[in-house]
Amino acid sequence: MLNDAPPSTLLRQGLIVDGSGRPGVVGDLLMAGDRLLAVGQVDAALLAAQPALHEIDCSGRVIAPGFIDVHTHDDAAVLDSPDMCPKLSQGVTTVIVGNCGISLVPVLSDDPPGLLKLLGPHQFRHRRMADYAEAVAQACPGVNVAALVGHSALRIRHLADLDRPALASEIEAMQADLKDAMDAGAIGLSSGVFYREAHAADLAELVAVATVAAREGGVYATHIRDELDAILPALQEAATTARQAGLPLVLSHHKCAGPANWGRTRETLPLLEALAREQELGLDVYPYTAGSTVLRTDLVDGIIDILITGSVPHPEMAGRHLADIAREWGVSQQAACERLMPGGACYFQMRQDDVDRVVTHPLSMIGSDGLPHDERPHPRLWGAFPRVLAYYWREHAMLGLEQAVHKMSGLSARRFRLDGRGELVAQAHADVVVFDPQRVRDLATFEDPVRFSEGIEQVWVNGVLSYVGGEGRVRARAGRFLKRRTHLHSQHSETV
Repeated sequence: MLNDAPPSTLLRQGLIVDGSGRPGVVGDLLMAGDRLLAVGQVDAALLAAQPALHEIDCSGRVIAPGFIDVHTHDDAAVLDSPDMCPKLSQGVTTVIVGNCGISLVPVLSDDPPGLLKLLGPHQFRHRRMADYAEAVAQACPGVNVAALVGHSALRIRHLADLDRPALASEIEAMQADLKDAMDAGAIGLSSGVFYREAHAADLAELVAVATVAAREGGVYATHIRDELDAILPALQEAATTARQAGLPLVLSHHKCAGPANWGRTRETLPLLEALAREQELGLDVYPYTAGSTVLRTDLVDGIIDILITGSVPHPEMAGRHLADIAREWGVSQQAACERLMPGGACYFQMRQDDVDRVVTHPLSMIGSDGLPHDERPHPRLWGAFPRVLAYYWREHAMLGLEQAVHKMSGLSARRFRLDGRGELVAQAHADVVVFDPQRVRDLATFEDPVRFSEGIEQVWVNGVLSYVGGEGRVRARAGRFLKRRTHLHSQHSETV
């Protein structure tokens, strides 16, 4: 790791937006080693005690906690591409991997089946979470990594037939693997019953596996069974699973997908508010009207635009619209989709007012849901967090600055039990971003998705200056594998 950061850094006279949601105040921030020593007012005696002090004038700038990307598929990227430039360049200092039921652990494979291919083909060699944690430590990625265990990955390892609920012996095997992963520091369980690999799982199976995460103080994040017509019963199923298992629920990338469901956030959000009065519940969202996943014919309705991000049999079609390809081939869009499979696509299946309601809702956090192994990724991989600041705060005033930062830091840390992260307070870990509030914006587009954002000026990870805007590179890698706090660990338990 390149680490040329001085022992102590003083950020002077910036607008400190501390991640709590409280109003920002102009002040100073002092960090030394991997900790924040003082925030707001810095005692002169404390300054004098610093052996070497590097000062940065932050006048006209915002000082905020490093952003937490709560919904990523960076499981392999933090090992294959450890600079993590797409995330650091947005001000992201921590990623949560293992979402949607998909994780590297505990699958061993040279040719990962089905949905697991979204994580790339090369890193399915971590049988246990302890092995993955050690691999992260060895790679020393540019961002911190907290890991969920994927229910689909557990099923792929232990079920002889994915098209039925798990047998008692298979549930026991999944429970044992999850317990082992939780003991090694995993933060919880994720599921993706929307996908074929887990669609046959019933409530009893989900609750039985999730109960293991509950006993260990974990969370349950889920890509629900249906985000289209049957979204309300799917949300109820997710809430029932978490409630019966006894653990907090995070609903992944909440949306109302498909033209027939546009406007239905007026139904889903009141339902979630009612559920949240009875159980701990949160949700994540990305600030775009298009999602991105594998090619699926059931998502091809002939109405929405579909942009191909990659195709194994026809790689030359990446970046083209499915409707144009179908017209060129003289076939239906469904038939064209089948020809292109396996592959990926961006599906323009949401309406802007629905996205706005979710992004601005008090229960929601920001997650990119980017797919780093896509040939032409959705622009959210490079732009989701600056987009929230530019579009929802500065340009349209749908969020206050403090609200926007809270959704990307403090709220996220609280939902996922990331102690010592997400807020700028003395003795917290020194994950810090400085940005220009007048310039910060995303530049990645669907036509040109790999572009640095503007206005992210400096990013520190664990006290190390890791990214400086305009340089087009990562300066240093100082990320860590973040272990879940347990009764046997201190408040800031993590590997170093």
